[in-house]
Amino acid sequence: MMAETAIWGIHGGKTGDADKLFLHGNCIALGWQLVGDLKVLKPDREAFKAKIAAVYPGKKPGAIPVDAGQLFRFVHEVHIGDLVAYPSKADREIHLGRIEGEYHHVVDTDVTYPQRRSVKWLRSVPRTQFSQGALYSVGSAMSFFLLTNYSDEFREAVEGKATAVPVANDETVAGVSEDIEETTRDFILKTLSQELKGHPFADFIAHLLNAMGYRTRISPEGADGGIDIIAHKDELGFEPPIIKVQVKSRDGCTGDPEVSALYGKLAEREFALFVALGTFTHQARNFARSKANLRLIDGDELVSLVLQHYEKFDSRYKGLLPLKRVFVPELLDEADE
Repeated sequence: MMAETAIWGIHGGKTGDADKLFLHGNCIALGWQLVGDLKVLKPDREAFKAKIAAVYPGKKPGAIPVDAGQLFRFVHEVHIGDLVAYPSKADREIHLGRIEGEYHHVVDTDVTYPQRRSVKWLRSVPRTQFSQGALYSVGSAMSFFLLTNYSDEFREAVEGKATAVPVANDETVAGVSEDIEETTRDFILKTLSQELKGHPFADFIAHLLNAMGYRTRISPEGADGGIDIIAHKDELGFEPPIIKVQVKSRDGCTGDPEVSALYGKLAEREFALFVALGTFTHQARNFARSKANLRLIDGDELVSLVLQHYEKFDSRYKGLLPLKRVFVPELLDEADE
């Protein structure tokens, strides 16, 4: 059985600045000017990684294989006859074409996108003709990528068979919304885990509590007696409720002994709050449920609080967690309408 023709996705730069080059020049192109002509490199991914690392010494290690993989595919895995989908930011249409040329490099220091392949553009289709899932798949964070999910929609569009999917029947809408939310939550947890180990995490939780309307005092770094933060509503911290806070920046599971130890440090009319990036054991949760003045916040609930109070964060933490507010569609059940 003959394999289906591959469909590749490509973006025209973050701002869509390659739009005219793509559509008027009948080509697709990638940047990475400093790597030069990719044909001179040994045809394996390790050679591409080495070149990227050599010419972009400041690039993060995790980004090197991603960049190298895109360039390697562009040169060695794309075949003449493959299809390409380009979502234009200029006209808000998906332009579909067929690869007609081998890879070539444009020798010009002023060229922003020197890595090129010629393309015959076959059809442009309004974004409204595709399901939300297909639009999400072609909106990859990478510049060049293989389209696997929803590829049949793009093939049908090339053949002129694209038909608009009624929004009410588009089952991919909810899935895309969930994907975006899940990706955002993963990003927040991963950033906090990697960037705010130990005392810096206590600083962050104190800042979050400030955004929630509390005044805070942070224990000095080092031995804190099991209390990382004291939170209160009044200016001096004399009036109840007084909240004693312990934080754990580890990703694992916090057990009952640590939770019980925090609770044991409470005086009359005081409250305890335990914030952990990870989770709590069943025993710890059962213990907390039996105490009206003890509250546990795990990583998942912490992310919800971050999203709820993000607009009140200062520039330091907005820089650490760069987020942009977006609205995503939520399909209503018939019973809710």
